[in-house]
Amino acid sequence: MAPSLPGLFLPERLWRTARRWAIAWWRILYLGAVVLVLVLSPSSYGKGTRRALARHIYLDTAPVLVGFTVLAALISLVITRIVVVTALSYGLSRYALEMVIRVLVLELIPLTAALFVAMRCTIPNGTQITRLRDGGRFSALRRQGADPVRMELLPRVVAGVFACITLAALSCVVALVLVYVGVYGFNLAGLPSYTRMFGQVFSPGVTLVFVLKTVFFSLAVALIPMAAGLYDAGDRTQPDSELGGLARMFAVLLMIEIASLMGNYY
Repeated sequence: MAPSLPGLFLPERLWRTARRWAIAWWRILYLGAVVLVLVLSPSSYGKGTRRALARHIYLDTAPVLVGFTVLAALISLVITRIVVVTALSYGLSRYALEMVIRVLVLELIPLTAALFVAMRCTIPNGTQITRLRDGGRFSALRRQGADPVRMELLPRVVAGVFACITLAALSCVVALVLVYVGVYGFNLAGLPSYTRMFGQVFSPGVTLVFVLKTVFFSLAVALIPMAAGLYDAGDRTQPDSELGGLARMFAVLLMIEIASLMGNYY
């Protein structure tokens, strides 16, 4: 009996899938290197680029800043209340505050900020890059002697990184203040013990891991959707733009989170 068609073409399909994913990851790494060079190049900050950069930073950060800060505040209050009440019921109240800060500030807020910026800003920006490329904007810029990556993509990447870091930093500060208020109330009696516990949690190693995780989160959510929008999908019979970019972005975020957990607790 002749082999079935799915079995006959399985190796070819696997090869095409592996090749497509390898090309997609290489394009992300290449685009990251290009963006790094452009960011460090003084020629990237001409008058037109500065205007576009300021506009995208404002549009990607200001409209979502208040909303995400309020969301982070509500999450902080709810998680603080749940953890403190649960710890008291089990006689573990002295560990409650440290647990809240580790779960909320070290882990939850940076990841939530990255996902929020991705869904609100960078994924739509990646779709805009696709429309600009398909609409001939990139070709027009090349004919004028301009670099489309520098003019259109770089401001969006920098704005995504800035928005993610800003949201994470501000929300962490708000969460720390609300955690203190939720545990000690509106007085300064618990400030010495709170600052001492804060210093114990944020040791130099943990602080370094926290900063690196936030930066890598911001780079992942800013670069990967842009790479998916900038390059052609390759095989038009198996499109690999938006869904493939989302899958790669979530995979990178997961790997960064796992690496940070290993760095903090092993």
